[in-house]
Amino acid sequence: MERTIVAVTDYIEPDLTWEEEQLARLGVKLMAYQLKFAPPEELLSKVKDADVLVVNMARMNGEVIGGLRRCRLIIRHGVGYDNVDVAAATRKGIMVSYVPDYCLEEVAEHTIALMMACVRRLFQGRKVLEDSARRGSWDFEPLVPTFRLMGKTVGIVGCGRIGSRVLRRLSGFGVRTIVCDPYLPEERRRELGVPFVDLEALLSESDVVTLHVPLNSETYHMISEPQLRAMKPTAYLVNTSRGPVVDTKALARALREGWIAGAGIDVYEREPPEPGEELLSLPNAVLSPHISWYSEESAWDIRVKIVEDIRRFCEGKPPRFLVNPEVLQRRGT
Repeated sequence: MERTIVAVTDYIEPDLTWEEEQLARLGVKLMAYQLKFAPPEELLSKVKDADVLVVNMARMNGEVIGGLRRCRLIIRHGVGYDNVDVAAATRKGIMVSYVPDYCLEEVAEHTIALMMACVRRLFQGRKVLEDSARRGSWDFEPLVPTFRLMGKTVGIVGCGRIGSRVLRRLSGFGVRTIVCDPYLPEERRRELGVPFVDLEALLSESDVVTLHVPLNSETYHMISEPQLRAMKPTAYLVNTSRGPVVDTKALARALREGWIAGAGIDVYEREPPEPGEELLSLPNAVLSPHISWYSEESAWDIRVKIVEDIRRFCEGKPPRFLVNPEVLQRRGT
């Protein structure tokens, strides 16, 4: 019987020795590459005969998917799958799965960290400290005004796995929380026990707006000039979801011209950003390097979960989180 072949298009782990050992016990052959920026023809030359693809950042567009000969499952290494053409995979009868149940605590914690860094103006405070040390006397003027978070309103856009964890963590901060999530079932809304409003109301009422939505045609640039102008001039925007959810040029202008007080950003339209990206030079932008997903625990969690999905594939079972179940319906599974 021919061995199942799993091809990894690109990876962020130091090595995949553990995966190779685990899959060998299943009789699976692992082939690992670093093809993150490879053109379609190069990608296909390496992975076209694989039964399963594990994809981190490589773009699985229609051309690549159309050239796959044996693939029956594409596993996206992460909580989103916007770099995979799901429609093309579905047409070809290929299952697409992802790992939305890892790094939930990490992203929620990082969101709170960015929020607090913005509100307490921590990075601007470091500059004030250095300037005061050189001068030999304190000058707090650059940090005026700073407001307490307690008693303010935090608006959560998207209250799924991560947004709901942010909501839970905020319960001890003495803030009012409101949520915008038109896709959340009524039963779940009642469980959360907070007011649900539309995006326009959330933006106008919130002192902090935090984004927790997937990237798709509906959410691309959902925060652009009109939305930023609708926010309070004392408000902050936090984004740990996907970079293109926010129009970067509009955000930079909003920060530069004072439409909003500041922003905490972990994700970018281009990753990493260009050296000349205006956000990098703005003092009211608290920036981190798309690292909200990371902890030692989460880095291992996703490896274990992906191997589990490969094991399920070998046993003829669907993956834990299937994006396109119509593929199975077509097969009559």
